[in-house]
Amino acid sequence: MNNQYIAYLRVSTQKQGYSGLGLEAQREIIQKYLRDKTPVAEFVEIESGRKKDRPKLKEALSLCRKTEATLIVAKLDRLARNVSFLSNLLENDVEIVFCDFPQANKMVLHILSAISQYEAELIAARTKSALQAKKTRGFRLGNPEHLMDKHEQAIQNSIRTCREKADILNKEGFVTSKGYRFYKSTVYKLIRRYNLK
Repeated sequence: MNNQYIAYLRVSTQKQGYSGLGLEAQREIIQKYLRDKTPVAEFVEIESGRKKDRPKLKEALSLCRKTEATLIVAKLDRLARNVSFLSNLLENDVEIVFCDFPQANKMVLHILSAISQYEAELIAARTKSALQAKKTRGFRLGNPEHLMDKHEQAIQNSIRTCREKADILNKEGFVTSKGYRFYKSTVYKLIRRYNLK
């Protein structure tokens, strides 16, 4: 073993990435584990733990192979919340250390990964259920305020029809809060929702 470490940190959302709190906590856990050593590199990923396509993880693993370093991760769920994905990583030619389970063998890690995947599935189900309940009670999902800040001028200009308004918004490169094109029905709903003329 080379005694060099490459740190991999992951948060699920841009907001967590910008705040830095989740990343700082992971750095602190890794630094406590390493004591007086410092990772030779650090890779930060802002991506769901359930997704398998992780460019920063691929870079980290590649550098581990080149330098024969060990990949160090603060917690198991920061690397993966998917049993098959973690299983493939554990069968990889890169040694991986999890600060929360440093002595765990592959069997224990597979069991913990299954628990982590189950937890992720529960979180997703609860979130979906909560959003559906809000929608049923008439709550409008999405962020229309953000949409209105960007598009208010275009919507309130002197264009006559909703179709013309949608065409202008699309031509100017605007998208809805969910990233879609505008249609006359979208513009009509916004005008009604915000009592615009």
